[in-house]
Parts: sequence; C-alpha cells; structure tokens
Amino acid sequence: MIIAHLSDLHLDGGQRAEDRVAAVMAWLGGLARPIDAVVVTGDIADHGAASEYARAAELLKHPAPVLVCPGNHDVRAAFRTGLLSRLSGVPGGGAPGLGRSPGRHGLPASDDPIDAVREVGGVLFALCDSTIPGRGAGFLADSTVEWLDDTLAGGDGPAFVAFHHPPVEVGVTLVDAIRQSGEDRLAAVLGRHPRVVALLAGHVHTGASTTFAGVPLRIAPGVVSQSLLPVEPGADRGWDEGGPLDYERPPSLLLHVLHDDGRVTSHHRTVSC
Repeated sequence: MIIAHLSDLHLDGGQRAEDRVAAVMAWLGGLARPIDAVVVTGDIADHGAASEYARAAELLKHPAPVLVCPGNHDVRAAFRTGLLSRLSGVPGGGAPGLGRSPGRHGLPASDDPIDAVREVGGVLFALCDSTIPGRGAGFLADSTVEWLDDTLAGGDGPAFVAFHHPPVEVGVTLVDAIRQSGEDRLAAVLGRHPRVVALLAGHVHTGASTTFAGVPLRIAPGVVSQSLLPVEPGADRGWDEGGPLDYERPPSLLLHVLHDDGRVTSHHRTVSC
C-alpha cells in the first residue's frame, strides 16, 4: 500500500497557495501506479472560511480516498459542512466511516471534535481532531481519546492514526511551543493497541521522522511553506520579516509504503510549481 501524506495547505483565496496544491495533486495523478489513499493532516484552510473549503474540495479530488483531519487554522463548523460534505457527498459529512455523528458528546454539531475512521484495503485510518478552537496548540479531547481506543479495539489489522499536532517536541521552536499536550493518554492507548504501524502528523511545515510511545511518527512537510530549523540562516527572523518560514522552497509531501511485514517506509518528494 502506498499513502500520500500532505499537510498545511493554508488555502487563503490566493493564487499562490492554490497553485501549490494543484501542482502536488497533479504530480500524484501522474504516478506510474495509483496510490491507495491521500491523507491530509490539517491546516487545509488558512482562515477557516467556507470559500477556502469549497476550493479545497475541488483541488483535492483524486481517484483514491482522500482522508482529512483539521488543524489549528481550520474551523470545525466550516470544515464539516464545506469540506467533509463535499468529500463524502453527504450534507454535513455524515457518510458512514467518515466521521462520528455531530453532537454525539452533547456539543453543538459545529463544536464537536471531527474524528473520523475509514478502512482502505484492509488498513484502518483513524483521523483525530487535535485542535483547541481559537488556539494554536493541540490537545486530544477526552472524548477523542475514548473514541480512538474503541476504534482501535475493533480489529487487529494494521492501523494508522493521524492528527495535526505532533505529541512530542521536534526541534523547531516555533511549533514546539504549540505542540499536542496531554500526550500521556495517547501513549496509553497506543500501548494497548500494537496494531498501530505509524502516527501521521503535520503542523511543523517541515518533513520529520521520530517516534512516540515506541511508534513511528511521520510529520509531513508543508505544502504552502517550509519551516527553518534553528541551525538554518533566517531562522531568527521576526514576523515583520516573514518569520522563520521559507516560502521559496517548492511544495513537498511524503509517500508512505506499508510493507507486508507491517513496516512503514517514508519517502520525501518535492514538486515543481
């Protein structure tokens, strides 16, 4: 199985961001063999506007299943109605396997965490909402942790768990300050379910590979921009100078290969734009 992993599209109504997403999707469409799934780990919109999600739904069209979870720039209500509904073909994004029922935990549909599960070719993808509405940092709600535990208990085949915020520091100061907290609860769930072959995340705007709770953690590079590591020139730029981000580097993505023995090999690719 081959999985394309994108993150941090930050579609903002401008041509630049759209062109970069379109280039990545065109590159995927031109591969010699079809990929099996596309996973997008958040910050799909830059402002959470309905128009941004409508455009995302058009740009992300692909023959393979497109699986998404929100990031801190996304807005749950607009994400659910503007993107999930279009990807699933059902108003509200309520197609079986795409997300739990709105309001399941006593919250208004617009505020309920957007957690989704999908099985592709015998492989489970659990997509978790790690966002805290109105904040940049991440946290899995208790209801999300419970849902993930129950979802992983439903079988023993290979599973990927995806979310936006990495649950560990990665050496990028900008995002380490707003990573996913409360990670001990996630670690406990993973300890009960050895079927998880890898965790997929975004948020960092640079490709990275590490581990969490003994499980491989793969972080997709940003499509819109790339973060500068502290050792790179320009990493100390203030936001009045563009911040520690490089907008000139080409859009990038990861291709994950799930082998028959359960190993995951991840390949980094850049795309001409």
